[in-house]
Amino acid sequence: MNLAPSSALSSLAPGFSNPVQDSQAVFRAVLDAFARPGQIQTVRSAARLPIAQAQAAAVNVLLALLDQDCTLWLSPALRQEAAIANLRFHTGCQIVENAQQAQFVWAASGAELPALSTLACGSEYEPELSATCLVQVNALAHAPGWTLSGPGIRGAQALNVDGLPADFVAQWTDNHARFPQGVDLLLCAGDQLVGLPRTTRIGS
Repeated sequence: MNLAPSSALSSLAPGFSNPVQDSQAVFRAVLDAFARPGQIQTVRSAARLPIAQAQAAAVNVLLALLDQDCTLWLSPALRQEAAIANLRFHTGCQIVENAQQAQFVWAASGAELPALSTLACGSEYEPELSATCLVQVNALAHAPGWTLSGPGIRGAQALNVDGLPADFVAQWTDNHARFPQGVDLLLCAGDQLVGLPRTTRIGS
């Protein structure tokens, strides 16, 4: 999508008020989310961008993690002039049309999440060359729903997620079985964040 200079400039927002401290705080929340799968983290940075349907946690994570070497795919509801202009301005990232080519995938909802099997999953020798997906959901709670287990989880972790496709657990089971290949997920609801690394198993 090509943006005219006037429309691009008019949609730009400040981003982080304190770029160093804010990005470090968000990065720490992401690290904690992946180190403790299923544990709800709160993203405390107040960065906001004028992007319809954008969740605060997802916006802050992208501002903290993306740079000019990163490729990002936006789901249809997020592929807006304001989103593209602000993300390019603040991070320098490259927006790609094909989700299979993206290092980062941002889905406005579970309904817009591409099939996990179609995304970059790395290779046996370079598993790090895989996609990280930010998926916006309706709600996250430490309540009956899923029973998570695996590295970083002591025993089991209960997690209830509202807003993912009906076949998500089956997709995740296949993704987990591909280890060391596979994608990693960050589930975002408002300012809350949960990490699902490919090492995590989901049971009911």
